[in-house]
Amino acid sequence: MQHRTTILMDADLLERVARHADRARTTRTAVIAAALEAYLGAHDDQPELAFLGVGRSANGRLSLDGRRIVRREAGRRSGSSGSS
Repeated sequence: MQHRTTILMDADLLERVARHADRARTTRTAVIAAALEAYLGAHDDQPELAFLGVGRSANGRLSLDGRRIVRREAGRRSGSSGSS
C-alpha cells in the first residue's frame, strides 16, 4: 500500500527527477521510490536475517543450531560480538 508524503527538494534536483521520469516514461514518484530503494539497499546497516525457521525436526539439534545462528546474526546486527 502506498502512502502520500511531502518532501522538500532542491529545484534543480526536482527538475532532474522530472526529466528522467519523462525520458523513462514513468512518474516522478516511481523515480524517487527507485532512487530511495537503491540508496537504502546500499546503505542499510541492518540487513535482514539470513533465515528464520520454526517447526519440529526429528533431529533435535536443528532447533538448537538454528537458535545459535539467529543469536549470532542478531549480535552482528546490533554491533555486539555475537559469541555463543
